[in-house]
Amino acid sequence: MRSFIVRAFEEHDRERVVELWHRADLVRSWNDPRRDIDRKLSVDDGMFLVAAVDGTAVGTVMAGYDGHRGWINYLAVDPECREAGIGRTLMQHAEQALDDLGCPKVNLQIRTDNLAAREFYRRLGYLSDEVVSMGKRLVTDEPVE
Repeated sequence: MRSFIVRAFEEHDRERVVELWHRADLVRSWNDPRRDIDRKLSVDDGMFLVAAVDGTAVGTVMAGYDGHRGWINYLAVDPECREAGIGRTLMQHAEQALDDLGCPKVNLQIRTDNLAAREFYRRLGYLSDEVVSMGKRLVTDEPVE
């Protein structure tokens, strides 16, 4: 695989990122990925990163910090580009950005049946917390295709 760079998301990445998230099986009918991109960009914290090969996004990660915990969302690597260190590199960049803000701990959520993702994060030093993840939708997106 050709070398990649990590950079901030750019608007021209939008459709490729949505396609990538579909290919990585991250999109669910209740989350409109375009709206999720808009929501992240509205925060303007610079922590929406892409890995690009020849200008084309092949990986993404969204990070955020609420003053108490850091969060990782939408880590995705194109299935054709996996095993090249892209996911690990994206996580290193996200963790560094969070650390630079003084973030003491990073949290993320993984679907219980996604054993490959669980193993990936375990290899990066993440451990299961003894917590129950709960959520409540405040905004209902229209179902996506």
